[in-house]
Amino acid sequence: MENLTTTKNEILSAYQFRHATKEFDSSKKISDSDFRFILETGRLSPSSFGFEPWRFVVVQSQEIREKLHPYAWGAQKQLTTSSHFVLILSRLPKDMVADSDYIQGMLKNVQKLPAEVVVGKGNVYDNFLKLEFGLQENERAMFEWGCRQTYLALGNMMTAAAQIGIDSCPMEGFNKEKIEHILAEEGIMDAEHFGISCMVAFGYRLNEPRGKTRQTAEQVIQWV
Repeated sequence: MENLTTTKNEILSAYQFRHATKEFDSSKKISDSDFRFILETGRLSPSSFGFEPWRFVVVQSQEIREKLHPYAWGAQKQLTTSSHFVLILSRLPKDMVADSDYIQGMLKNVQKLPAEVVVGKGNVYDNFLKLEFGLQENERAMFEWGCRQTYLALGNMMTAAAQIGIDSCPMEGFNKEKIEHILAEEGIMDAEHFGISCMVAFGYRLNEPRGKTRQTAEQVIQWV
């Protein structure tokens, strides 16, 4: 029981430690093993129906970072100072419909479901997209639904980083069209299948942050 209490306290301490780090100490680099650990927590994250609509692009090229810089107003210091900078991509709607090659491949080759389950799960998913959530007729809603799932991976990676003393900063402050154009032009992103969801920087803080501010539990939690 004591070990369990210690674990809970360590987890809460990581949440207290984590903050949106605006500027990193560029002289400090994350080890390969630590960053592989962070990426693995993203890869193992949950997604709707287990369809993993994400791709994690780790941008270590200074040349590419410099090209992104003018169009990422929310990442000006993070791009230039972070140890590791990640673009999280989300699959486009055509890959996420029930009969797409991607979804069928996930069902058959990744989830390795029996043929009858592939059909059954595919039908349930198709009904979900068309009727229950009403997503399929709205391409932007479909894309944003995929992006919402990438945020599960984003949150897990940032929390895992905090648990081992590594700082992070998630970002939406960028020109989506310009960034996607650069990524496609550089051959980094297949624009036929992906769009950008968000960015996240990792490294070690240069300055100590101010105290964490949050609403009280009474303000955000409701029991019924």
